[in-house]
Amino acid sequence: MKISFSYNLYSMSTFLLLCFAATTISCQGTYENNIVLESEMPQEEQETPNENITNKDFKLPNIDLSNWKVTLPIGKPDEIEPPEILNYGTNSKLKPFFYNDSINGALVFYTYPGASTANSSYSRTELREQMVPGSNSTNWTFKEGARMKGTLSLENISKKSDGDYDKTIIMQIHGRLTNQQRDLIGQKDNNAPPMLKIYWQDKKVRVKTKYLIDLDASETDILRTDSWGNDDGYNFPIEVGFDKFTLEVIVSEGRMEVILNDNYSKVYENIHMEKWGIFENYFKAGNYLGSTDPTAYATVKYYDLTVSH
Repeated sequence: MKISFSYNLYSMSTFLLLCFAATTISCQGTYENNIVLESEMPQEEQETPNENITNKDFKLPNIDLSNWKVTLPIGKPDEIEPPEILNYGTNSKLKPFFYNDSINGALVFYTYPGASTANSSYSRTELREQMVPGSNSTNWTFKEGARMKGTLSLENISKKSDGDYDKTIIMQIHGRLTNQQRDLIGQKDNNAPPMLKIYWQDKKVRVKTKYLIDLDASETDILRTDSWGNDDGYNFPIEVGFDKFTLEVIVSEGRMEVILNDNYSKVYENIHMEKWGIFENYFKAGNYLGSTDPTAYATVKYYDLTVSH
């Protein structure tokens, strides 16, 4: 009996001391039911060492936007030019469509069917080259030469009713009329056909170009959009799927080359390329969605993008 009394008194004293010290623990019930060991706490409630909070690497895309403007699928449509585009990270209009993936070091282009330009029914979040920042008037010719190279990936894209993926244009060379050419054919704007469209389509890279329908057309008639037809297109032999890949476009007088992953090349060197030399041009890059379905969407990521002349 003496031994039993001492044990119970000791246990009761210990219990009372623990209840007093642990102000957040109810004194009702037993000690075992009210004390939670740190090792048994839920993971999110445990204290995280400081070094685990600061060991993430944040990356930025290797893209200088000083000579690019971006077109958005909103407004009429809305466009953001240099220098405003340089602050895209804090621009509330751009944030939903044009933003950084700082974990993977990419510039994200998101788009869906919305506002479109005057000569298209499709929407885009797409960069347009401006050799003089803020101006569309200075461009380049094939004779002068140009090169664009980018590393990118298709993050996600909607599917059509038949289960196939939608398509999107990821790079372009677009033609432009000079003011003199525009006035010569009585056109209201400076728009000319796009000589090059590069698509992400069915998990492959697909190239589409223009050809002159009548090779005997006059220099005036060549300037008209309806003088140029669409070729049958070319698919590179490998699938890029949703993986990262590299595209390079190199143009010179009478010649255009498209290179995939530094290994696969498609060269256009013919009379149509020679005739195209009459136009000025500019590069485009981004996400130009080829669907008007209200549920369609696409997200393209660019990790780097460079242009030289």
